[in-house]
Amino acid sequence: MEISARLSAETALLRARLEALTRQAATGQRMERLGELAPELPRAISLRAELGRRETYDRALTQAQGRAGVMQESLSRLREIAREFRANVVPRLYSGDPLLIASARSEARLALTEMGHLLNQRHAGEYLFSGQDIGNPPIPDPDGLATGQMAQDIAAEVGALGTLGAAAVMAATRGIAQSNLAGVSPFSDHLRAQEALPPDAREGRRAVPAADGQLIAYGIAADRNAVAESRGETTGSWARDLMRNLMSVAALDASLAAEGPEWDALLAGIRDGFAAAETALAEEAGALGQAAGRMGSAQRRHREVSDQLREQLAAVEEVDLAAALERLQATRTALEASYRAMASLSELTLARFLR
Repeated sequence: MEISARLSAETALLRARLEALTRQAATGQRMERLGELAPELPRAISLRAELGRRETYDRALTQAQGRAGVMQESLSRLREIAREFRANVVPRLYSGDPLLIASARSEARLALTEMGHLLNQRHAGEYLFSGQDIGNPPIPDPDGLATGQMAQDIAAEVGALGTLGAAAVMAATRGIAQSNLAGVSPFSDHLRAQEALPPDAREGRRAVPAADGQLIAYGIAADRNAVAESRGETTGSWARDLMRNLMSVAALDASLAAEGPEWDALLAGIRDGFAAAETALAEEAGALGQAAGRMGSAQRRHREVSDQLREQLAAVEEVDLAAALERLQATRTALEASYRAMASLSELTLARFLR
């Protein structure tokens, strides 16, 4: 009976081991529950926490890069608009040809509408040029830019070219474009409220956490420059510059060409305004590209560390599948031998009883 009891106990152990090895071979995990790792539990918890932290940074950087990519597309198109009017549209108007002037007016109105929609670009439901007010568009009425109060006020000044002269018209349109008044400014209430604050009291740029204590700023508000420094014939904002000069072109009339030198001076000022917007947009896009590059570098570092953490966690929680299968086969063979031994022992005992 002692031999039989010991054999039964060993068979039960083999059976339990076979079940555990079968589960490990099927799941690849050492234990069914994390708590069963015993002495390795603190290390497993620490590795999991660090891996989760790295993956959180990875997700945030992926989302920020998506936003930055859409913003780059908008900035690129806005720069193209500024370049087209500076290099092609305005130079054609020096001739005073009524057909060219009418065509330029139409192009400017279309460009204003396109600009409004470009600044209202969204990514994953969030407005990208609204500052921290991501749920609302920075330009509430993009289709009305060409006919809004700012456009009307600029048109009135341009129409007074013969009375005021080019220099006075340019100064007046600059002041209108810089206006933050409700009903004149085409920007959202949120952006106007921020514009009214001292620069050091305004909300910070949108940024993504790249590591502990490290933020990468990439946000751009539609009404003001983020990092670019506008120079030359400028309002101080590339967006306002582009609006101002598109509205000025949209207000041109063939009768104004009769003003001769003042007409030429006005066109030169408008052309310089487009140049200021184009240059600032290039700087803004370049800075955004650098920010996106830093995001990519940070993400690669997190992914490299995450791969190392997964390897370390696997060493704690997972089994070597080849070794597990080998042990499984060996245990199955031993269990089968144990069953045969128990069967032989049972037959031997019965034979003795019948003797």
